[in-house]
Amino acid sequence: MGKVIAIANQKGGVGKTTTAINLAASLAVLEKRVLLIDADPQANSTSGFNFDPDSDSMATLYEALIGKIEFSNILLQTEVKNLQLAPSHINLVGAEIEILNVHEREQVLKKAIEPIKENYDYIIIDCSPSLGLITINSLTAADSVIIPVQCEFFALEGLGKLLNTIKLVQNRLNTSLKIEGFLLTMFDGRLRLANQVVEEVRHHFSDMVFETVIQRNVKLSEAPSHGKPVILYDAVSIGTNSYLNLAKEIIKKNSAK
Repeated sequence: MGKVIAIANQKGGVGKTTTAINLAASLAVLEKRVLLIDADPQANSTSGFNFDPDSDSMATLYEALIGKIEFSNILLQTEVKNLQLAPSHINLVGAEIEILNVHEREQVLKKAIEPIKENYDYIIIDCSPSLGLITINSLTAADSVIIPVQCEFFALEGLGKLLNTIKLVQNRLNTSLKIEGFLLTMFDGRLRLANQVVEEVRHHFSDMVFETVIQRNVKLSEAPSHGKPVILYDAVSIGTNSYLNLAKEIIKKNSAK
């Protein structure tokens, strides 16, 4: 049965989608069966694998959530072996309104993916940078959540709100939801501030912080514009190495349980 990991932070620009794309690809390269669910209406994970989120011919998460199509029928095979994608579309914004009156509206995504969970080792959900109903659905469907934290000023700003939302979901909707870990992103070792943020986050959250730190890397920034995860764009880049290390850390952590 696949482990479902949501990647969430309502603060934009923290490396959430970059992490979703590259963690999913790295797990697949390490021979795990992986599904990446793009639960963000901006559809950056979709375009990051060279699929056109504006295509009218492509069924997306929106259609699956409103019950128009079976979830298994929206899945696309990516360029990476062992990695499939549930694509997104800007229409997903409307799904929040359309499922408002649905019974157990917070569990629509969980119910949708239930029949296919056993086909995967890991299911990664790229959450929207908001704490709306789709993100609540993602957290309700997840076994755990990765919280990317950028190594910049205001890094901890807004985390309280996210942690409160996670606690709310744990109390009311998904008692088994765990924090997989805090992931430090956009690290530049030359900057004193970046090193201070790493210290501060490790001090606050101690062993809940991943050992792997994602460094700032040009190849990591360039890869999405080529519709590829960094491991296909430049297999020997620092970005590739960082996300492979993260994937190995997650595999090790979960196999130890």
